[in-house]
Amino acid sequence: MNNQLLQTPIGWLNIVADESAVMAIEFDADPTASEAPNVVSNQCCQQLEAYFNGESKNFDVPLRMEGTEFQRQVWQALNHVPYGETCSYADIANRIGNPKAVRAVGAANGKNPIPIIVPCHRVIGSSGKLTGYAGGLDLKVWLLEHEKQGE
Repeated sequence: MNNQLLQTPIGWLNIVADESAVMAIEFDADPTASEAPNVVSNQCCQQLEAYFNGESKNFDVPLRMEGTEFQRQVWQALNHVPYGETCSYADIANRIGNPKAVRAVGAANGKNPIPIIVPCHRVIGSSGKLTGYAGGLDLKVWLLEHEKQGE
């Protein structure tokens, strides 16, 4: 497994990838940590830079997300939330055909190993209130504002 650090407007990210796919993006990375980049982590960094520079709204880097079947369903549904838009946990629960699983959707959302690319930041409470985010609510607000400006 390889990793590559990327300085972004929301802080340092650590991109974890093997030779075939990105497996994690970690917030608050240590900028002095050692790196072992590869082709996939380089591709991911380029796409993230384009996103942060407002030059791209889409990602096509290969992903490998390890989790339960339910978590993978939720993460797949997140990919269908359009750039610059938000939806609720209930919306995601309905999309995966399990409308009573709102809290479980929230838990799966919180375990998303590849934030930003799999846009868990676009999910908010049914009332429209921002709810938790692995990188902190400040980062969630920044990402949502960034996407609103790029529409």
